[in-house]
Amino acid sequence: MLVFVVIALAVYGLVNLYIGRRGAQALASVPGARTVFLVIFVGLALLFPLGRIIMAVAKGKLASVLVIVGTFHLGVMLYGFMAVLAVDLVRLANAFVPFLPRGLSAAGARTGPAVFGAVAGAVAVTLAAGAWNATRLRTVDLVLRIPGRSAQVEKLTVVAASDLHLGTLVGPGRLAKVVRRINALEPDVVLFAGDIVDETVTEEIEAKLGGIMGRLRAPLGLYACPGNHEFYSGLERNLACLASCGITVLEDEAVEVGGAFILVGRRDPSSLEPQEKRLSIEGVLNASGPASDLPVIVLDHQPIALEEAERAGAALQISGHTHDGQVFPIGLINGLIYEHNYGYLRQGGTHVYVTSGAGTWGPPVRIGSRAEIVRIELCFDRAP
Repeated sequence: MLVFVVIALAVYGLVNLYIGRRGAQALASVPGARTVFLVIFVGLALLFPLGRIIMAVAKGKLASVLVIVGTFHLGVMLYGFMAVLAVDLVRLANAFVPFLPRGLSAAGARTGPAVFGAVAGAVAVTLAAGAWNATRLRTVDLVLRIPGRSAQVEKLTVVAASDLHLGTLVGPGRLAKVVRRINALEPDVVLFAGDIVDETVTEEIEAKLGGIMGRLRAPLGLYACPGNHEFYSGLERNLACLASCGITVLEDEAVEVGGAFILVGRRDPSSLEPQEKRLSIEGVLNASGPASDLPVIVLDHQPIALEEAERAGAALQISGHTHDGQVFPIGLINGLIYEHNYGYLRQGGTHVYVTSGAGTWGPPVRIGSRAEIVRIELCFDRAP
């Protein structure tokens, strides 16, 4: 973790240095504007790490404000870097094969402020559109058939959600919207695939969660597996908070749900001790009591080693974590990291769905992805 933090801060600092330097160069002909830009930009760049440090010591309104403003700067940093890099690549290409008008490329050309304005405007419009898009919560509908000769029902409505990241940026208002949407889908059971709360969640926010979660209506119950952010922000406290909200959290545990299926909730790899091996799905099932021939559904926050669910004979696995990248081009990078970044996949005899999540982490924007809740009409196949 220490190595990761050092590398992350180094990258954060270098990217901001690059953007700040190029911005200052573009405004060289307007000294007053350059000074204002540098003061604002450097201040924003410092707010995010400063807010995180203060929040790690004592969560409060000051830390929350710093994190909120600083988190928006992450979006500015990402798209500012992409825009400035694009400008530099155009300039580099023009140096080898001139194609720009001489008025734009001639030495001493006073185009810097115009280029600065164009870049700043493009970044602002992109982030504004992404912030609006992040509020648009959609419902994804699936109809899945799974083996279920011994199931006591013919079909169930399962509603799944993940990655709400309730905390400083995604607050009770967003949760209330999610709860209303879930109730409108009339679920039999609700499954949360981790990261319900964020490391920025405060006691004041936690106190409001129980009342809002208490409005959920699902006759077969509310279940969750923990995600990495529950661990980052204090696993025991967060699990107690979720339990007070009426959610049954499964950490390498299996329970029977409504005589219809066995639900396995896996422990997130982030919570493992060094050298500790993760308990297999088969191990969880074996440790949970007598064997059952009911179909198995797995809740596993991170979509890694998907072949484990297939090997264990699971009928369905639901995961989250990836956010479908949340902001372009992170989704492309996720595609290199995860076997399956988003959506439905058939893994042998196992259905897999990786949801993009109902909330956001970092800047509350979505560019190239959508927030979602998943409704699964689960049909139990009686065929021999």
